[in-house]
Amino acid sequence: MALSDVSALGSLESRIILGLMSGTSVDGLDMAVCRFTGSGLHTQCEVLHFDSTPYSAEQRAVLLQLATSPEVDMEAFTLIHTQLAHWHAAMIGQKLKQWDLPASGIDVIASHGQTVRHAPARIHNQPGIPNATLQIGDADHLAYLTGIPVISDFRQKHVAAGGEGAPLSAYGDAILFSNPGEFRILLNIGGISNITVLDGQPDSGLPLTFDTGPGNTLMDKFIRLTGDDARYDDGGRVAALGKVHQGLLQALKTHPYYQDAPPKTTGPELLSTTYVEEARRVSGTTDIAAENLLATLNRLSAETIAEAILRFAKPPGAFTVYVSGGGVHNPVLMENLAEALPQGRVTSFAALGIDPDAKEAVLFAAMANEFLCGNRFEVTDGQGNSHWVSLGRLSLAD
Repeated sequence: MALSDVSALGSLESRIILGLMSGTSVDGLDMAVCRFTGSGLHTQCEVLHFDSTPYSAEQRAVLLQLATSPEVDMEAFTLIHTQLAHWHAAMIGQKLKQWDLPASGIDVIASHGQTVRHAPARIHNQPGIPNATLQIGDADHLAYLTGIPVISDFRQKHVAAGGEGAPLSAYGDAILFSNPGEFRILLNIGGISNITVLDGQPDSGLPLTFDTGPGNTLMDKFIRLTGDDARYDDGGRVAALGKVHQGLLQALKTHPYYQDAPPKTTGPELLSTTYVEEARRVSGTTDIAAENLLATLNRLSAETIAEAILRFAKPPGAFTVYVSGGGVHNPVLMENLAEALPQGRVTSFAALGIDPDAKEAVLFAAMANEFLCGNRFEVTDGQGNSHWVSLGRLSLAD
């Protein structure tokens, strides 16, 4: 497909876009085939296919090592940037075959890539150096290997315009899920939790969106203490056996990030094992049982989400929290969240007609649709100035 062909896609009645998402939990690749008509607030989206392909234990270990190590082997980094594109291309090929869908039936791929570093200036604290974020999985390789044009690197222009590059969910959320008259909180619980606030008011501008803090990342890191090979606390099974240690919980909640006003973003670099180990030391819980630690980390995620919603979103008397991401499958976390938000209704994103696991892949497909239609997004910099920019970068297949 030539550049002129890609440029013409925005004027077609509809577009078929394959959205890809691999989050900070590094579980695997989410793939959503979406049919879009219209753009902006007139967008209509139909999810034709969705599935996830898990990473192998070896693949996940390589990606986690790169994302969490303070020092990086540059040759290893260079190799995985290309290798990840090959892994994703193979996953796409297998899934398209399963769906009996030829590559020619996909207009473009929307690829998020894999975040390996997220470094806003207020966290890296290096004077004169701007916000930064980095996602790997080279889009030129992906386009060539699949034979499908790829739109990628959605975060870089956001950073260039003075934003932090995250969360980007507000753009797709506003386009696809606003409902006049209803105050909605769209909560995604991946490795990190983030919210988008849709107040239901006309002309209210760019929705408030920010990372609240941990989602599954800390629970995933410490599930290893149970001694089995689990990647995560499946169904909150371990947390359900434990008791919350209030001293440890309060020590964890002293982290200054929770008090920072939005816009703000974070990642596993900040909410790390070191952060938890220091809180355990301060609270005298270095020998805490695994099930009690998991119960406490589960409650931490729920309470920091709830407190962020109440403090910064300031919902009215009645509101609904629609939950997507892996956290929606953890009943202990969902119960803790509902308990911490008695004023609101907490429910699965499925109530809005979208598989909660598919939401992030669908959102990046929606952003690719905006790119194809020539639409721009508002980015607010650290001084409160607005900039209108296109988000995404095009890689042709040949």
